[in-house]
Amino acid sequence: MKAVAASAAALCVLVGCSEEPDTQAVESILATDPLLSRALSDPLMVDPDLAYRNEANAAVTIRHDHALPPFVATDELAGLAREAARVELLQDGRIPDLPFPVVEDAPANLSDLSLASEMVEAVGGPSRCIAGLREGMEWAADMPAPARIMPHGLVQQAAANPADGCSLRVVRYLTPVGQEDALQYHFALADRARLYTTYFDKPERALVGDGRTQQLVVHARSGPGGMSAVDVIYWAK
Repeated sequence: MKAVAASAAALCVLVGCSEEPDTQAVESILATDPLLSRALSDPLMVDPDLAYRNEANAAVTIRHDHALPPFVATDELAGLAREAARVELLQDGRIPDLPFPVVEDAPANLSDLSLASEMVEAVGGPSRCIAGLREGMEWAADMPAPARIMPHGLVQQAAANPADGCSLRVVRYLTPVGQEDALQYHFALADRARLYTTYFDKPERALVGDGRTQQLVVHARSGPGGMSAVDVIYWAK
């Protein structure tokens, strides 16, 4: 009922209300108008370059130049994210050190890819699961333990195929910490999941975590505004 009330309040903003909204009437409207329902509940984009797309299925979509200011990494933001990650990891014991990188190149370079399906294919993910990928920012909040996003991460893109035998997740996010700090966080999660993890530093920094029942790939590169851009791809074997 709280969700209906919230939707009713949002609906009032759209159509104007002079009295207390009739939640039953609003519920009926939302039930028969899926476009309006989705417009009220669609997740917010946090990527300033994609912010204009937060107009879910609008009948008429006209782009105005109202992009958000770019996110900029600062020492304060980096410190907050780094400390939150450290506190989280210390709850499960000592934080393992990031290993030295191997001399070989990483199996893939994701910097020029934009589609989740392309990223999965590039890292050797299961082709049987690619067709069932579903885009949605909510998937970033439903990551398996070894593939969690670093605290204070700003999600740009998320997709998943949650079907049995796939458990496929793809997330691209920004963080104010350096690439090495981000990879340290993801390496700790992979190590605690008992994944055999290899660290590459070319052509871009990457971790490949290989386990008996699961696989994790993490790539990191320089992002906009001094941020680090991180890709996380996870699937069940």
